[in-house]
Amino acid sequence: MNFLYAAGEAGANQPSLLASLLPLIILFAIFYFLVILPQQRQAKKHKEMVESLKKGDKIVTTGGIIAEVVKNEQDFIKAKIAENVEVKIDKAAVARKLDDEKA
Repeated sequence: MNFLYAAGEAGANQPSLLASLLPLIILFAIFYFLVILPQQRQAKKHKEMVESLKKGDKIVTTGGIIAEVVKNEQDFIKAKIAENVEVKIDKAAVARKLDDEKA
């Protein structure tokens, strides 16, 4: 009989739903502010940089190729990598804009 009484008491002292979900909510908030938000900011900054490229800008691709922008199209960039050699590069493959100081 004491066993049944102890089991009934344990069930009555269950934490509330909010108290049990609070650690999960806190972990999600931390994950959002430390991982998701900075990644979104970086993606937005990269998109603005790629959209602002114009003819004559020097870029570095994710493959390490240094090229000069010939034309900025909707989904691709035409770039010159050597004399009489133009390639079409996906905008996602542009790693960064090469500043004149670094060139």
